[in-house]
Amino acid sequence: MHIRISLPLQMLELFDARSNLLATYPVSTAKNGAGEQNGSYCTPRGRHIIRAKVGAGETANTVFKRRRPTGEIWSPELAAQFPDRDWILTRILWLSGTEPGKNRLGAVDTMRRYIYIHGSPDTVAIGTPGSIGCVRMRNKDIIELFDQVPVYTPVNIVEFGLTTGTWDELGALARPLREAVFVTEQGVPLALEWDEFDAVSRHVVARDSAGAVIGTGRLLPDGHIGRMAVAADWRGKDVGRALMERLIEEAEQQKHQTLLLHAQTRAVGFYQKLGFSAEGPEFMEAGIPHRQMRRCLMSC
Repeated sequence: MHIRISLPLQMLELFDARSNLLATYPVSTAKNGAGEQNGSYCTPRGRHIIRAKVGAGETANTVFKRRRPTGEIWSPELAAQFPDRDWILTRILWLSGTEPGKNRLGAVDTMRRYIYIHGSPDTVAIGTPGSIGCVRMRNKDIIELFDQVPVYTPVNIVEFGLTTGTWDELGALARPLREAVFVTEQGVPLALEWDEFDAVSRHVVARDSAGAVIGTGRLLPDGHIGRMAVAADWRGKDVGRALMERLIEEAEQQKHQTLLLHAQTRAVGFYQKLGFSAEGPEFMEAGIPHRQMRRCLMSC
């Protein structure tokens, strides 16, 4: 099980151990944007875990201070008495960074900055940045999330978002990245890169906080996943996994029983972590060694 929080989309996604999407929730992260420095009032980026869960069984709108119930229940009348209070309500998931020097230890330590995923008053805007560093959620959503995730659940806070659509909708975005990765970087002949399947496939595009395209992939009508490409500067930053999880979700919505893909041999381990198994011998495709891989979505 793991969580991904997209800062550009202001969205939290919950996945099970096989990277199946379980739920999505709108959130509100820092008004000051992304950042790890103590005192910045920014939301930290990168890989974290849920280090502690606080508030199990408490009434919705229970007010917390220093992670302890104050005995108050939030109401508009209470809010009017304390107009400057940063309300932490209902449940707390206390985050701890796992990347030393980035979000762990010293002046960038997420846990020592007291960064939480927590409930908020119904009057707080969700879906747009507004917090002073934490990740705000609606009370009903934080209760549902709290009950599903154990301590030490991984939480990745990322600066990209995903869009899914047709080739007519996303082709102009995906094409330059595919040419840069496959044709320019890997030497795939341009004539082999473009085929008739783009027009009938579902496509996913990842864009960073500035709107630049950093990743793409496609799902063919027969359940094949292909054309997975991630910009060089974004590799190793969860973009590929996010693209695959979105394509798996699309396949489930289309009721596919099996997913197939041709993985470059060097990427077999990446796909195995997403539940795919290699089958058959290595083969050459566009001059690059590949293995066929399969993942069952239903009994097969």
